[in-house]
Amino acid sequence: MIFFAHHGAGVNEKNQWAFMYDSRHSLNRKQEMYHPRFKGKHYDMGLKFGNILKNANIEFPIQLDTFQSDFGKKSGILLKSYFPEGAEEIRGITDVIGVDNEMFTSWMMCMGCCMYNLEDQSNIEVRGCTAFSFEHNGKVFYGRDNDLPPFLKKGIKSICYQPENGNNFLLNTSSFINGEEGINNHGLTVAMTFVMPRLEEIKPGLNSVFIVRYLLEKCKDVNEGLRALQNIPIASACNILMVDITGNMVVAECHPYKIYVRHPENVKGKRFIITVNHFVTDGMRIYDATSGKGEFFSYERYMTAYNAFKDQKIDDDILFSKELLSGEYGFMCQYNKNLNFDTIWSSIFDMTSSKVYRAEGNPKQKKYVEDERFEKIIKGK
Repeated sequence: MIFFAHHGAGVNEKNQWAFMYDSRHSLNRKQEMYHPRFKGKHYDMGLKFGNILKNANIEFPIQLDTFQSDFGKKSGILLKSYFPEGAEEIRGITDVIGVDNEMFTSWMMCMGCCMYNLEDQSNIEVRGCTAFSFEHNGKVFYGRDNDLPPFLKKGIKSICYQPENGNNFLLNTSSFINGEEGINNHGLTVAMTFVMPRLEEIKPGLNSVFIVRYLLEKCKDVNEGLRALQNIPIASACNILMVDITGNMVVAECHPYKIYVRHPENVKGKRFIITVNHFVTDGMRIYDATSGKGEFFSYERYMTAYNAFKDQKIDDDILFSKELLSGEYGFMCQYNKNLNFDTIWSSIFDMTSSKVYRAEGNPKQKKYVEDERFEKIIKGK
């Protein structure tokens, strides 16, 4: 995943996300993540989040350079055109916290694209993440390790969304409004992984984390998601994984100039798909600034997952997913401390049974716990 901007581009880190451990806002104080629920009109959901931020004295001293301001402004216009609901939610936040809406929207549109001037990061974005899906005994599963700098733990959230005139969905995010992964009430799972862009190839459009939010809210299955992707202006290089309960699973390797849809592997009778932080397809590597090597052991993580699916006998699908994400079959989440990088949360979705499990922290140290909100609130069971 990518470190998007709770730091550097300008949130006051001293006050950031202080409300996360306030018992008034946490469903379970033993959990690492904040568990809000937003329901109704998008503007009203934004007002609710804005009041949470205001009450916690969160500050946003945003600083964008000329390129970012121009890109963000143009992308904000496109957001209003293609996803006006998201723009309204942002407006609700800015109306409460008193920050200029155009500047705040521009900042959010730069996430995952051109937030390259982060302090203490040597002008690079910090990125990781491994996601996969597979079928076993007629059931469909999804798993992910979400990797970020450790200080961002304070800001991670698992949000229940019940928007007016949209799908209900669970969104896991290190930001807000947009997100890294989620699953909706139709059983569609959507996740992103960051691919290093070339700045000269970035175009105004929706970034990967807004694409995840858009697809979760608007689409019912993979085919709808693919059609939607063809009509969305894509800002930067990224992978978008989509899986539905029929077992249809794809990774769309996305770039402003091209989208290539990668389909699942079928090795020794095992059907699976994996995405990390590089383009796997030969023809897409020209759009990857790392030339297909990825960052933070991207290739190693891909091969760990690939070899596990190829070589391991799967008796217990959930246990297999936990062991894979915990690094039992090779490098996955075992980052050296001197990298200042870690797996911040890990997710497993039993999509067929509508079960969501999450380790809120590195899965080598944290247990997976079922998130019962998905069945109770999102699925309405």
